[in-house]
Amino acid sequence: MVQEITDKNFESETKDGVVLTDFWATWCGPCRMQSPVVEKLAEENDDVKFTKMDVDANPETPQQFGIMAIPTLIIKKDGQVVEKLVGYQSKEQLEATLSKYTA
Repeated sequence: MVQEITDKNFESETKDGVVLTDFWATWCGPCRMQSPVVEKLAEENDDVKFTKMDVDANPETPQQFGIMAIPTLIIKKDGQVVEKLVGYQSKEQLEATLSKYTA
């Protein structure tokens, strides 16, 4: 399951373990392609917490991370950003990237 998070709970929800956050918006075409990929990975992967944030409803966090384009995926490990992926990522690309932090 992909958990919807906000500016208010971003830090607390992403401080432990490996967390992937999908920054998206309802009007964004590539985001609509990215979401099913993230949801599929969330079903298959128990080692990673999957979250998503609507950038229109939550402007502070994307600004804090300098997110200018969406979709942007940020991967945090134990509260530290270890990867920032801009643009659509295939399931294979994401699996390869996440495997660096979950092995």
